[in-house]
Amino acid sequence: MSTGTLLGVAVGAIILLLLLVIKVKMSAFVAMLLVAFGTALATGIPFEEIVPVMQTGMGNTLGSVMIVVGLGAMLGRIVEIAGGADALALAFTQRLGKARVVAAVTAAAFILGIPIFFDVGFIILAPIVFGFARVANINPLRIGLPVAGALLTVHVALPPHPGPVAAAEITGADIGVVLGIGLPITALTCVIGYFAAKVVRTEGVTLLHSPAMQAAEGETSQAAEGEGTADASRGGVTTTSARVRSIGAGTVIVIILLPILQIMLGTVSNTVLESGSTAQRVLSMVGSSAIALLTGVIVAYLVIGRKMRWSFERRGSILDSALPDVAVIVFVTGAGGVFANVLVQSGIGAALADALIAMNMPIILAGFLISLVLRASQGSASVAILTSAGLMAEPIAAAGYSGLQTALVTLAIGFGGLGLSHINDSGFWIVTKYLGLSVKDGLRNWTVLSTVFGLVGFALTAAVFALV
Repeated sequence: MSTGTLLGVAVGAIILLLLLVIKVKMSAFVAMLLVAFGTALATGIPFEEIVPVMQTGMGNTLGSVMIVVGLGAMLGRIVEIAGGADALALAFTQRLGKARVVAAVTAAAFILGIPIFFDVGFIILAPIVFGFARVANINPLRIGLPVAGALLTVHVALPPHPGPVAAAEITGADIGVVLGIGLPITALTCVIGYFAAKVVRTEGVTLLHSPAMQAAEGETSQAAEGEGTADASRGGVTTTSARVRSIGAGTVIVIILLPILQIMLGTVSNTVLESGSTAQRVLSMVGSSAIALLTGVIVAYLVIGRKMRWSFERRGSILDSALPDVAVIVFVTGAGGVFANVLVQSGIGAALADALIAMNMPIILAGFLISLVLRASQGSASVAILTSAGLMAEPIAAAGYSGLQTALVTLAIGFGGLGLSHINDSGFWIVTKYLGLSVKDGLRNWTVLSTVFGLVGFALTAAVFALV
């Protein structure tokens, strides 16, 4: 098919998907599978390959998301039921004041986002966001949106995240230079994005069900009845403690930092140790997101359960109670992967990229736009960044750029993968479902804000490029 035809099919598919989800109120899971199937037919994918393409998209997405989402939800649930999110929020609010809460949490998200993936960081921080919002008596979106923006900005722009690292290898940029010039640019991007998030109107947004705000008062009180639960677990007479237990802010900090530090350890080992060495392989495994979160859940199960005097049965039931709430997130995210893979296999993204290259625009602008278009067309920021880097590698080499200029072009490609997060992006569903946003409100708030972050990052990068 021609580029125009492929573009028309892609636009039509996205419009149809939005109509089904927003107007017809169809399940997002069913709607995305239906539209993905129709798109595959319309773009000429052979009949016998359509189902395998859809299954591959589902499997690839869930393979990287399911374990992280499940364990992250469990960790957040046990901390939340124990009163940890409110305890941490209260401690910080008392010291910083309500006016500084949003800025403090956003800054923390920026720092924590350097070593950990976007989805892991957001899932860990989501219950904390709602805890701060309750204590400060503000809309959770006021904290959640800039936090998500800061995490995603770091994820697409800075090493050691896989997208920027692989892009630097492809374009020939020095990773150290990318990190050195990228840190101040991404920090300033997050500052400007933080103020942009204040402009977003959240007052009229009705928050839907969210696994991050499931601390139902009855369940929390029941879970916190210390001696009564302990007596019941020993078969004795159930009593009700007059004092409701909760964990302290210090315990919460340790529990949250443990998987983060573990992931950082794995990241550092991959950077400084010899590739393939025993130490590097062991530490890389220990620092993987799945193992780090599993460690955090086990430690929370033991430490928080003991402090709360919960029976082992009660601890297990709390962990299991987190899974039904994230089931929708997992399935919808997987369906987004199906739609994204159909768009990739149809050749829509490649056709758009080729058209942009043929326009002979400045290389740094072309790199950004190609990455942005690929991000919008197939969803994955990392795939958009890697594909764009591969397409731009030859023009970058032919331009004879300096090391700093090459690093800046690579950074611009990364910022292209930041914007236009929408329904074919697994991150879109994680953010919207955890913040309780409908699809319509997610497009109005998160999609717009992520694009603002991307445009700001590119503008700053292009300004520096013009000066060097």
